[in-house]
Amino acid sequence: MSKLANKLALVTGGSRGIGAAIVKQLAAQGANVVFTYVNSAEKAAILVKEIESFGVKALAVKADTGNPDEINKAVQAAAEIGQIDILVNSAGLFVTGAVDDPTVDMQALDQQWKVNVLGVAHTVRAVLPFMASGGRIITIGSTGAGRSPYPGVGDYSATKAALAAYTRSWARDLGPRNITVNVIQPGLINTDMNPADGPFSAHMLQAVALQRYGEPKDIGNAAAFLASDDAQYITGVTLNVDGGQSA
Repeated sequence: MSKLANKLALVTGGSRGIGAAIVKQLAAQGANVVFTYVNSAEKAAILVKEIESFGVKALAVKADTGNPDEINKAVQAAAEIGQIDILVNSAGLFVTGAVDDPTVDMQALDQQWKVNVLGVAHTVRAVLPFMASGGRIITIGSTGAGRSPYPGVGDYSATKAALAAYTRSWARDLGPRNITVNVIQPGLINTDMNPADGPFSAHMLQAVALQRYGEPKDIGNAAAFLASDDAQYITGVTLNVDGGQSA
């Protein structure tokens, strides 16, 4: 039997890249999946058809994680299907800017904080009334939470460090309810935001023990594991999936 059969997962930012890989892997393991998207309506529709081929239910909901009202509607849409067993916070923004750069787009940095941090916190709070004992909360962070390999990533790295801190605290808060909370920190993953054939890939790979980029499915596999009963005694953990970049 599939490890996640009859479970219901809500995945934010699930229409592309790492989020889509997580959606696919959860569905492949038998979970029904509701996922959010912002701009990729066509990709979301294609993904719904793809994961329905696994014989599970699928629903795409347009919702900006930085907008509490939209997230509330997405959570309600999932709850109408059933109890939410798995929440994966995958939606996120990547905005750079050195602290001494007077031209930095402060509005974009503020939006990054709203999506990456405040939006995740709101999503967790919105889901918890619909999550029972044995629930799983998984957040996609970044190895940037613990290292800044080049200038200009301070604001982004700070958002991801906040998620790691939240994870540790939420694991304490929710332990008595038998809900686990973990964060996955991807390293160099081959997506359209950071392609393996990009202009800086050769330089960045120097820090990776395996000397290659990971694929979105590597993060999907990690998320599916943490969502399963195999990980029932794992909580408050920061899991680096980075090919040894942080070794």
